[in-house]
Amino acid sequence: MSDSSRSALRLALSLADPATADALADRMKPQLLAVLTDRLGMPAVLVDELLGGDAGQLRAALEADPVEWLAAAAETGDPVVGQAIWLAEYRDDDGSKVRAVAEAPGLLRILLEAGDFSDPRWYAEGGLLQELYETRGPLMVAVLTSGFVGLSAEGLAALGAYLPPPVVIDACLRLLALWGTTEPFVEWLRMHDEIPLLSAWQPQLPDLLRAAVEAPDPEAYLRRHRPAGEWTDPEHLHALARVRCGYPVAGPDGLDWALIRKEHERLPFRRENLPTTDARAVTPLLLLAQWEGCPDVLLWESFREDPTGTAEYAAELPFEAFTVLWTDREERDGVLLRGLGRGIRAGRLPVERVLAEVGPAETVLTHLPLDHGPTRKALTDLLDALGTDPVNWLTFYARMSTARGSVVELVADATATHTRGRRHTSWPRPAPAQFPAASPEHTRSTFLKVFACACEEARTAVVPFFDARAVQHLLAFGNPSPEVRAAVVAAHGLSAQVAMAGGCARSDAELRYLLDLDEPAVDAALFRHGCLDRAACERLLAGRLRAGGSRPVPGELLAVLDDPDATYDRTTLTAGLGSGDLGVARSLLRRLRWLHLPASRLRLLVAVWERSGPDSVREILATDHLPDTLRRRTEQLLTTPDGLESLRCQLADAESPAALTAYLTAPADRPHERLRRLRSEGLTPPWEALTAAHDAGTLPEHLVSALWEFRDCPRPLLLAGLKTLPVWGAEWIRAALSGGRLTHADLLTHATPARAALHNLQRYAGDRPGDEPDAIGPPLRVRAAALTQEHLGTNVDAWARCLQLLPTFAGSLPELLAKANTLTRQPI
Repeated sequence: MSDSSRSALRLALSLADPATADALADRMKPQLLAVLTDRLGMPAVLVDELLGGDAGQLRAALEADPVEWLAAAAETGDPVVGQAIWLAEYRDDDGSKVRAVAEAPGLLRILLEAGDFSDPRWYAEGGLLQELYETRGPLMVAVLTSGFVGLSAEGLAALGAYLPPPVVIDACLRLLALWGTTEPFVEWLRMHDEIPLLSAWQPQLPDLLRAAVEAPDPEAYLRRHRPAGEWTDPEHLHALARVRCGYPVAGPDGLDWALIRKEHERLPFRRENLPTTDARAVTPLLLLAQWEGCPDVLLWESFREDPTGTAEYAAELPFEAFTVLWTDREERDGVLLRGLGRGIRAGRLPVERVLAEVGPAETVLTHLPLDHGPTRKALTDLLDALGTDPVNWLTFYARMSTARGSVVELVADATATHTRGRRHTSWPRPAPAQFPAASPEHTRSTFLKVFACACEEARTAVVPFFDARAVQHLLAFGNPSPEVRAAVVAAHGLSAQVAMAGGCARSDAELRYLLDLDEPAVDAALFRHGCLDRAACERLLAGRLRAGGSRPVPGELLAVLDDPDATYDRTTLTAGLGSGDLGVARSLLRRLRWLHLPASRLRLLVAVWERSGPDSVREILATDHLPDTLRRRTEQLLTTPDGLESLRCQLADAESPAALTAYLTAPADRPHERLRRLRSEGLTPPWEALTAAHDAGTLPEHLVSALWEFRDCPRPLLLAGLKTLPVWGAEWIRAALSGGRLTHADLLTHATPARAALHNLQRYAGDRPGDEPDAIGPPLRVRAAALTQEHLGTNVDAWARCLQLLPTFAGSLPELLAKANTLTRQPI
């Protein structure tokens, strides 16, 4: 049974009235059992047996929570049902498959508590108990917390080491109750004599079992030796089992950490003691460190074993962990990277102490959470000691990378006038600006972050002493205030603005600032490196000024256009087709080599003629980058008085909707490629003409399917796309629904085939404009219910025929409903 058929049956049963739904469930019992098998992850024969074959119970199970249903099944205690539950993978509401006992380990405990272990089926070859005995990996958690250890001496021997001694005594009591004799204890002791290591992590167990065997009342003896109140909470035991196996779990409420410490002394929570080789398992100590209240002794042990991991995950890492003397630089940097920000934000690490006691200074400054208000203020207050003296700041920067002490010590060292170290009056190791601009790294990156925390007076006083690279980093990545930026430009001139234009990491306001300059060198850098949109490229290549008016396209811009090392996409270059500047036109033709659309070639020629005159057009024709026919015709027009006007008329014809439609519908070509060429040369598909052609039946289907992928594709063409809807959906459907150009009601009423319509409705249920209600919420459901009531009503035959027709029906969902009603020939 396919996914769409399963979902259709569930939907039908939910839309029909209860009596009709029960009758339909009875009619389609085999199909419903298949749906339940998929939903619950259980064999159909067991589902049918457990539900007694009742149609109403089958339908109710379809809407039940799978885990709750499986828990009820586990209460039967049947070993065959139990093995099916152990293997069950139910289908969640999102369509994913989930291993039931991994998601709900308590299922196994319910089953084993209800089981009758006198039934030989429990011990069959390949049965459940054998599977449990051999289980490793994440499912060991379910086994350890289910009571399985208390079913046999073998289970106690295999898994008892991973349970606390009180829980092992509970297992022994269950063994005693289950067998009615101390024979399992004798068997365990016999295995222990052969393998003494069985008691390595339960050293008290051999003597305990020997004494119990000899005791007149073994049960009373064991109960006397069971510590009261220890490990009686199932949630605490479950958390311990997950930690023992190396899988994350939230710390349970009310946990007695003294018991955890006793467990650690008995069997240390180290990686080598994991009961599994699963690569996903985490060191147990690290998991304990994540719990609030973890004792310092365990935290420190985890920290010694894995400093970086503990710093990243520990809930309460002590301050002293950040002040230890390190011999491994990578470990030190990892601890500060992963733990410093977390600790400061959580309030566990006082930022003033961090600045005063933790080093080295550069690493601390690198990892301070400067978007955290109190941290930023503390650093700003500390930096006030550097004042507005550029020498202090330059010395601070120069010594940052070699300082071994704290940030406070670095600031004190930078401001000390009577030291043996050199005080810097210029930028150390100056470097030029980079093109394209690259983000600052290492000391430069840290200094830029720190400098942003200084008061504005200090920044204004210090920026004149920056080197070209620092200027670029500040302007391109540092987001300075307009006042600081003005101070930089006043000190460093045009080169600062050019350096700022050398990258893309800027705000819209900064881009407007650079464009408003109308400075040729800045414009050239922006065009070369600035990630401009098409409109900005068109303006620059046309020589139009932001302030109004125009100028000849500057040589700086032509130079970057001709730069052989520069790489431009086709859309950027074709933005200059309407420039009219001869230098721009020559460069574009040289780079593009060929213009695909007649309209693009004519646009370039008309623009050059209008701006630069007929002689410039002759130069363009001489470049040999245009078709021979166009060159001959244009050369003839150059000798006539109305040649320019004739060329304009040709351009208007070439850009007309009819001409562009003819280009897109040309036979023997790939429509996607033609659309890409059209877009890349600055033209928009003629949507009205294309829609009219589609209505007239003259638009090729392969072109229509290519048009759907554009976000400005009009609704009529999208509706046409619903007539051949892919069963598994397509990205254009999601985009159209999210953009509001299609609605889920369109899918319900127009999409074909019906199977695809249903599947897409479910797949894209959440894709809608942000202000619309839930797509599968009441409005659409009410409409669907009204349609089914109109066509199917209480006619069970019609409902069944509808589901039978669905997989192969070529029409829409309403047409399917009408067809099913017609075939059953019963009035509603």
